[in-house]
Amino acid sequence: MSCESGRQVDCPHASELGSVANPWIGSRLTTGGFERRVGLLAGAGRFPVRFCEAAIARGHEVVCVGIRGLADEVLRRLSTVYHEVGIAKLGRMIRLFKRHRVRQLVLAGKVYKHRLFDRWRVFRYLPDLRTIRFYLWSCRGNRKDDRMLLAVIDEFEAEGIQVRSALEICPELLARPGLLSTRSPNRREWEDIRFGWRLAKEMGRLDVGQSVAVRDCATLAVEAIEGTDRAIERAGQLCRLGGFVVVKVAKPQQDVRFDVPTVGPNTIRTLHKAGGTVLAIEAHKTILLDESETLGLANELGISVVAVTEEMLEADCHGA
Repeated sequence: MSCESGRQVDCPHASELGSVANPWIGSRLTTGGFERRVGLLAGAGRFPVRFCEAAIARGHEVVCVGIRGLADEVLRRLSTVYHEVGIAKLGRMIRLFKRHRVRQLVLAGKVYKHRLFDRWRVFRYLPDLRTIRFYLWSCRGNRKDDRMLLAVIDEFEAEGIQVRSALEICPELLARPGLLSTRSPNRREWEDIRFGWRLAKEMGRLDVGQSVAVRDCATLAVEAIEGTDRAIERAGQLCRLGGFVVVKVAKPQQDVRFDVPTVGPNTIRTLHKAGGTVLAIEAHKTILLDESETLGLANELGISVVAVTEEMLEADCHGA
């Protein structure tokens, strides 16, 4: 199906999304609403699917370029136009979006950076010339997550494609503050949440990762290149006693166009299997995917899920 065959539908709320729903988003976004046609560069996970559903519900056409081996096959059916491209084909991605006259683009989904360190990576991924130039020049001397993603954005915007935040269209995915599950953290777990919060914020400031696992105010695991789930698994291997807490926060310098912290049902399953008992996330700044399923699973497994803010933790600390 081509873009041109899509139904012409206006999106009356497009200019209001984000800034009204969440001040944190609004303070970090380009002003002005989305055009009817929006591009989606999709990595792994459910977030690209939820974004696509929300965009279509609001009257947008979605031109999706899915990263081969990562993007959910559901996007092929949902999108107005769908293409699949290898992870190291930056030049082709840009050409496809330009072919379909995409001028506004969102990035959604996980890209596993550890693949950059695969043996024989050049032969496995066969990067195009633009990717080679990007990797050797734009990211020279600094391949931290934020630096690389900002460099990717620069590549698109140099071609006249503006990169926007997916949360402008689906701000309702952000977690509301408070206890989200049935079980509340106990006193010891709250102490671990406060300790883990400070640690996670510092790790985020250093652009290392967004999640930490702690038990009795001792650091079990810090998320790095492996991602949250593997960090949780490592914490479980190191803490056979179980009962540890995972804290996941936004980086202090978080750019909402990419890498917004995200949790969902799989996070709960991984935490339970590893022996963790609490998932603490940053309210208003963390995407909670498939909320009903995620919280239902947490309640079934006896895991506490709480969305907190800096102010909440400070008030609780002073009141203790």
